[in-house]
Amino acid sequence: MEAPAADIGVFGGSGFYSLLSGVQELKIETPFGEPSDSVFLAEFEGKRVAFLPRHGRHHTIPPHKINYRANVWAMKSLGVRYLISPCAAGSLQTHVKPEHFVVCDQFVDRTRGRLDTFYEGPEVHHISSADPYCPHLRKIAIDVIREHGITVHEHGTVVVVNGPRFSTRSESQWFTRAGWEVISMTQYPEGYLALEQAMAVVNIALITDYDCGLVAEGEIAPVTQEEVFSVFQKNAERVKNVVLEMIRRIPLDLDSPCHHVLEGSKVGG
Repeated sequence: MEAPAADIGVFGGSGFYSLLSGVQELKIETPFGEPSDSVFLAEFEGKRVAFLPRHGRHHTIPPHKINYRANVWAMKSLGVRYLISPCAAGSLQTHVKPEHFVVCDQFVDRTRGRLDTFYEGPEVHHISSADPYCPHLRKIAIDVIREHGITVHEHGTVVVVNGPRFSTRSESQWFTRAGWEVISMTQYPEGYLALEQAMAVVNIALITDYDCGLVAEGEIAPVTQEEVFSVFQKNAERVKNVVLEMIRRIPLDLDSPCHHVLEGSKVGG
C-alpha cells in the first residue's frame, strides 16, 4: 500500500510552512474545482504535513467564496487523517478576551448558500455532527496552548456567519444572549466537510476583538482597526509554535471518533 503524502493537514498560510525546510508545492485537481491554492508539503519531526492557505497565499478569497469542498478533498486525497484548523475570531462574551485562544467543541451554522456536503446522491450518508471536533486533538491543543503561556478556553461554541459583512448590533447581541463564545466566518462547512471525509479535526479560535453587540451594550469600549490588526499579528505569530508543537505530539496511530463517523451512516444500497 502506498504511503500517504501527508499524515497531518493544516489550514493556514505561509506563516506555518515558512518555518520549515524542503517545502514542496503541489497543485491538486479535485472533482469539486480548484482549492484555494497549492498545497505545500513538508516533513517535520518525521511526520509528513500538508499546509493549505484557505484564503489563498495572498488572502484574495473572501470567506463566502472559499471552495471548502475542494480544500478538504485535497487534504483527504493526500492521505491526511488529522486536520488542524485555526481561525481568527471575535469574542461574544466579556470573559473571552482579545489574545485568548478558544478550542471550540461546537459550531452553529448561520451561513447560507455554501456547498456543505460531499454526498449529493446517488450515494447518501447522514453524518452525525453532534460532536464535530476530535476530543483527542482538542486535548493536545489545550495542553500545548497552556504550556505556551496563552490563556485558553477549553470549551466554546463558534457561530459561523456568512461574511464578508460583520454582524449588526442586534445580531451580535442575539448570539451573545444565546451563550455562544466565538464568532467567525470559516468554520462551517470546513469542519463538517472534514468530518464527512472521516478526518479528525480540531479548531483553535484566535480572538482578535470583541464583537459589536458587547460594545453596543456598553460593556466593552470600541477598538480601532489598528488595535485589531495588532492583536491579529500577535496571535498569528503565537499560533505558529502552537501548531508545530501539536504536530510533534500527534501520534499517527491516534484513533479518533471522527474516523468512524461513516460507519452505519449510509442510507439504502
